[in-house]
Amino acid sequence: MTPSAAEPAHSPVRVLLCDDHAVVRAGLLALLSSAHGIEVIGEAGNGEEAVVMAAKLRPDVVLMDLQLGSGIDGIEATRRITGLRPDHPETERPETGRPETGRPETGRPETGRAGADRDRATPHVLVLTTYDTDADITRAIEAGATGYLLKAERPEELFSAIRAAAQGRSTLSAPVAHRVLAQMRSPRPTLTDRELDILGQLARGLSNREIARALFISEATVKTHLGRIYDKLGVDTRAGAVSVAKEQRLLP
Repeated sequence: MTPSAAEPAHSPVRVLLCDDHAVVRAGLLALLSSAHGIEVIGEAGNGEEAVVMAAKLRPDVVLMDLQLGSGIDGIEATRRITGLRPDHPETERPETGRPETGRPETGRPETGRAGADRDRATPHVLVLTTYDTDADITRAIEAGATGYLLKAERPEELFSAIRAAAQGRSTLSAPVAHRVLAQMRSPRPTLTDRELDILGQLARGLSNREIARALFISEATVKTHLGRIYDKLGVDTRAGAVSVAKEQRLLP
C-alpha cells in the first residue's frame, strides 16, 4: 500500500507498549515489527513507568493494558498521559539509533517544524486489553483513551487501529462498540433502597462482613444484593460498581 500524506514513509507511527507481562510485550514487539509504518520505541511494565516514558519519548501512540499489577492501573496511567502538556519539560527524543527498546531505529529522524511539532504533541492512548465490562470501557474513554481494542483482535485490525489513533481517530472493537451503544440506549439502572445502602457502604471500603454488621443483615444477604448490583450496573468488581454508581449519580 502506498503511504498517504498523513503517513509518509519516513515518518513511522512511534509506539510505546505498556503491559505488565513481559511475554505479552515480547509478542507485541514481534508482531508490530512486521507492520509497515509502525515502530516500537519503548516498553513499560507498569503504569508509572508508562507515564514517565510517555513524557520523555512522546510516542504517537501508547498501547495500554488496563490491569497492570501493583501501582496505578491503566486507567490512571491513561489519564496522566493524555493530560501531559505539549510543552512538558521532560520531553526529549531518544538518542538516534538507541530507542528505549534497545533496537536499532529503523526510521529516519524527523527534522524541521513537522518533527518538532510532533515531539511536543500529547500522545494518544489506545487501550489493548481482555477486559470489556461497561465500567472499564466508560472509565477508559473518560480518562482520554482514543480507542479501545480487545486482545482477541486480528493483527491487521490492531495495525489499523494504531494508525488511526496516531491521527486522533477512534477505533473500538465490535463487542466494545456494541456495549457502548447498549449502554447509551439503556435507561439509568434502578436500585432498591437496600441495594443503595449496600452500595454506600461499599464506597466506604467496608468488607461484606462489615456491611452485614452495619446494616444488621446476614453476610449471605449482602452477597446476594451485591450480585444483583453487579448485574444492574454491568460490572464484576466492587471498584467497578462504585465507579459506575458515581458516574450514574447513584452515589454522591
